[in-house]
Amino acid sequence: MKYIYIATGSLFLTLGVIGIFLPVLPTTPFLLLAAALFFRGSPRMYHWLLAHKYLGPYIRSFREEKAIPLRAKIISVSLLWITGLHCVLFLFPYWWLKGMMALVTIGVTIYILSFKTRSAR
Repeated sequence: MKYIYIATGSLFLTLGVIGIFLPVLPTTPFLLLAAALFFRGSPRMYHWLLAHKYLGPYIRSFREEKAIPLRAKIISVSLLWITGLHCVLFLFPYWWLKGMMALVTIGVTIYILSFKTRSAR
């Protein structure tokens, strides 16, 4: 089981890192899942992830405060809307596909903004 936890945690870690650059893919939930799997499979990888310069703060702030940093909110919502509008205006030919993309964009925006904003430390 230990190797399954590590492999699955690595997969979710990869998805979380990709989510930093792709606005439709959520970063924090994947990183939280990776941390939980690493906790069960490899304490060394778990501690590495929490101590990571860029990824650790996502996990720690969400775990401790249930909050997302303001910068992360601004970047994620901005990229989400840029991508969503690009798809609706230029890529999707069918009205129902445009509508679904618009609904997903609005839904993810509401979800992101529903979390508290982490204050600067």
